[in-house]
Amino acid sequence: MHIMSFSERMYIHVPEDQIINNQNSYFGIPNKYFDPQKGALLMNEYLDEQVYAEELGFDGVMLNEHHQTPFCGGSVMDVEAAILARITKRVKIVLLGNPLPVADPLRLAEELAMIDLISGGRLVPGWVRGAGSEQLANNINPAFNRERFNEAHDFFIQAWTKPGPFRYEGKHYHYRYVNPWVLPVQKPVPQMWIPGLISPETVIWCAKHRYPYVA
Repeated sequence: MHIMSFSERMYIHVPEDQIINNQNSYFGIPNKYFDPQKGALLMNEYLDEQVYAEELGFDGVMLNEHHQTPFCGGSVMDVEAAILARITKRVKIVLLGNPLPVADPLRLAEELAMIDLISGGRLVPGWVRGAGSEQLANNINPAFNRERFNEAHDFFIQAWTKPGPFRYEGKHYHYRYVNPWVLPVQKPVPQMWIPGLISPETVIWCAKHRYPYVA
């Protein structure tokens, strides 16, 4: 059994009436309510909590990512993961997960490889298709969400396992030169987890790829 610590790392200083009166819950809250001084304290407090989780004996710490909302402070969770890779010693660092349809897969491959290297092979990447908020924030046509996810995933595996340099020409992603020199410690690739909201299509996809599915 593995026991892990998880928090949304939310910004807690939004006036309560703004949440109650907003029909979209925590999405759509104006960012005028963000105080950088309070936000800085919260970010460091959440990092301290994850270090404390390791000291208490937890097996891992989990991070997630949402955008343009106070509900989740981890708008770029890879930054948090890189910090935790350096300031922790034992816990797995689990990402739940990077929204592949809105990512640059080559840049992401290098980012996560660096985190795995810094942590000594403790990274557990996770891929998600992303919520509507991610698609709106990144101007991605939701009609192509699934096929962008599949193509980004397949390219990502190539970037970590196929000797470079090589050229990649897909439907949604195009790279004239793929030759990342930063590659993960874990071979052939780190174990990957797929979080989701009980989509049968995603469950079947995970089974075909032999990935753990986090419902």
